[in-house]
Amino acid sequence: MKAVHFGAGNIGRGFVGLILHNAGYEVVFADVNASLIDALAAAPTYDVFEVGLSPRTWTVDNFRALNSSADEAGVVAEIASADIVTTAVGPNILRFVAPLIGRAIQARSASDAPLQVMACENAINATDALRGHIETALGADFAAVSARAVFANTAVDRIVPGQAPDAGLDVTVEDFFEWAIASGPFGDALPNIPEAHFVPDLAPYIERKLFTVNTGHAATAYFGAAEGIAPVAEAIAVPDIFTKVKAVLEETKSLLVAKHEFDPSVQEAYLEKNLQRFANPYLPDTVDRVGRAPLRKLSRNERFIGPAAQLAERGIEPAALLAAIRAALEFDVPADPESVELQQILASNSAEDAVTRITGIADGHPLFPALVQTFASVISSR
Repeated sequence: MKAVHFGAGNIGRGFVGLILHNAGYEVVFADVNASLIDALAAAPTYDVFEVGLSPRTWTVDNFRALNSSADEAGVVAEIASADIVTTAVGPNILRFVAPLIGRAIQARSASDAPLQVMACENAINATDALRGHIETALGADFAAVSARAVFANTAVDRIVPGQAPDAGLDVTVEDFFEWAIASGPFGDALPNIPEAHFVPDLAPYIERKLFTVNTGHAATAYFGAAEGIAPVAEAIAVPDIFTKVKAVLEETKSLLVAKHEFDPSVQEAYLEKNLQRFANPYLPDTVDRVGRAPLRKLSRNERFIGPAAQLAERGIEPAALLAAIRAALEFDVPADPESVELQQILASNSAEDAVTRITGIADGHPLFPALVQTFASVISSR
């Protein structure tokens, strides 16, 4: 069995690549980072260190690496003869890898089993977006070859912190992960990935992960940054920050239980588990890294505005989420371009205009007045 994985970075090597390796696949990493690809191509193995209460070290072998910029033809040929293609490149990069996957689908033999395509990105329905980019790339030719591939959305969850400068190809990750995959598109031919979790309806799991893990992790970072605390684990250990983050997750829990009918006790256990994950002292993560790209994190369907808007639409004021949003607005890290842009928007716009520009929430939405008040309090404090 062979899998081609776009994105040979820490998540690619320490999560998706590891799970595919454990499932018995030969993994072909594709990336545009020439030095990284050269290092992988020259290495027979690399190690993944799982840290936490149940530490373990995995040695990954049986992999190859190709430069997807310098050797497009080679990557296309590998995908055309693969069982699976996955990505962990970031949602905004999917449009660049889509043409290669599209060409591989065209080159694939019609007698082969369909290529199983899964985008493992930190975004809702990323595989649907990838499929859309492939359709755009192939144009009218897509319909003729669409049966040669099957596309399934996934939800991925593993904290992979910034790595030590001398780590090389080895990756340190937490000892918890979840990879949920929509089972419907595959019919009776599910991919052979024993450590993945196949579910008939992925939407609840995507929102549960986004509104619990990502919301809570980012909230911890922003509250920690406001207090001048650098390590995430130290931030969540501060009683006041812990209380604020838990209040945020209690609000998202109420939404998830009401909307998706999760068992309240099960969601509470998931909430508590994630508070423990944020406090993992073995993960050297920083609030600057976790909080980076605040404009994306404050966008309409993301981890803060998404649940806050849905709660407001249900007549519930998301006070804890609004407090986290305020902390995010104060995130001022000169090394982060989105942080710089955020501060520029706040400095040059009214609260009303800044709300709509940053969050996508317009006047008339039930969350708009509370957001304007929150933004105005930050702007007036400058």
